[in-house]
Amino acid sequence: MLDIVDITKQFPAVRALDGVRLDVKAGEVHGVIGENGAGKSTLMKILAGIQPPDDGTLALEGRPYRPRNVNDASRAGVVMIHQELNLVEDLSVAENILLGREPRRLGFVDLGRMRAEASKLLEEIGASIDPRSRVGELPVAQQQLVEIAKALSQETRVLILDEPTAVLSERETTLLFRLVRRLRERGVAIVYISHLLPEVLDLCDRITVLRDGRVVAETTPADADADRLASLMVGRDLVDVYPPRTTPDATEPRLSIRDLSVPDHATGVDLEVAPGEIVGLAGLVGSGRTEIAEAIVGLRSISGGTVRLDGEVVRFRSARHALDRGVAYVSEDRKGRGILVDLSCIENTTLPNLEAYGRVIPNRGRERRATADWIERLDIRCPDSRGPIRSLSGGNQQKFAVASRLDAKPAVLLLDEPTRGVDVGAKRELYHLISKFASDGLACVVISSELPELLGLCHRIAVMRQGRLVGVVDGPTATEKSIMRLAAGVEENVA
Repeated sequence: MLDIVDITKQFPAVRALDGVRLDVKAGEVHGVIGENGAGKSTLMKILAGIQPPDDGTLALEGRPYRPRNVNDASRAGVVMIHQELNLVEDLSVAENILLGREPRRLGFVDLGRMRAEASKLLEEIGASIDPRSRVGELPVAQQQLVEIAKALSQETRVLILDEPTAVLSERETTLLFRLVRRLRERGVAIVYISHLLPEVLDLCDRITVLRDGRVVAETTPADADADRLASLMVGRDLVDVYPPRTTPDATEPRLSIRDLSVPDHATGVDLEVAPGEIVGLAGLVGSGRTEIAEAIVGLRSISGGTVRLDGEVVRFRSARHALDRGVAYVSEDRKGRGILVDLSCIENTTLPNLEAYGRVIPNRGRERRATADWIERLDIRCPDSRGPIRSLSGGNQQKFAVASRLDAKPAVLLLDEPTRGVDVGAKRELYHLISKFASDGLACVVISSELPELLGLCHRIAVMRQGRLVGVVDGPTATEKSIMRLAAGVEENVA
């Protein structure tokens, strides 16, 4: 179906792709994996008509394929669902799904037919979403499903999925996999990019591994396991992915929330985090995890309860106010609240802590050195720290989002999906960094949908369900099953 031959792409400071060859067959799910900066996103942008290659050829069903833009690619039947959402927040779900292809009657948009077509597509992927809803009012997970429905509304021959499950619940992921398998049976060629290696092994027929812009291996799930794929991605064996837990010395909490309620999202939540402690916050999508963190730092209103910092009642007006008081928040919405895409990597790193680099005129030399230090510590692929952060892969942008908050030297760090879109090697670096900061006295809350991450990193794990805290389990002795039983309502064990 799709043949990629000797594709090369050079940027000013880096060769992103170097003679890449691979083919994707009709009726196949072809996984493409690699570290952040390995070239995956660049290759997919070339296939989707977003960027041209410098050299090499593309062929679609044996014919030359040279998309000049996204519309060219779509007309040819090549559709990409991006890792970052590409929706118009002020339009309805139906308007987004059929944008540019609205059904018309007597020269006017036929709203009834448009909503009916959108409803049919949403029903096909198992999404219970009102097509009249404004996209900007939907949770991120539902926005992702709208993006998928939008792609499937076109005559798709090649479907490129870039980290499609990053914001989906387990149920939504299962529905997506079912849909992908149905599309495979219809003969659609599917390119699947994910850092979740068990997911790749479960879904894909073949797997291509990229490293430093080159294809280093092609394999099948029958011939590889997650450890083997991880080693191929990073060029070495990964050991000690999770750091050893250190026992917190402090007995008094650094952060304490009592009977905290957030309108429409959470009721009566109690939680304490001591200096040196890493507390996980688990739960299904929509359980209220994110809303609790946002309420703590002033991004959502609090309808009841208290937040205490070192015993003092606090009520932050904004995330900036919280950071000034030593409470840092890394949002799951990287581009909305994590980074400023038009600013440089240096500016993104130091902006939350700008006063430390000079109250009136920032010391550019100190900013550059601090950024270089974080680039080294987090192994960030960044050819030029003075360039715009939008030029980096999503995983490297995420590392800068984390670095910018840690650079402010907070006393409390709230991390919402901190390793979303981050490769296995970089995850290890982040885990060890979080553990080191905790051992130095940082109180840390990690919100994550990846249960192995919480089990491997946290001292305790609090479980949310439908806006309530339903249990707190011991990190070293808990299991995925015990957490899921709490999250799904099979049992309750509030500590």
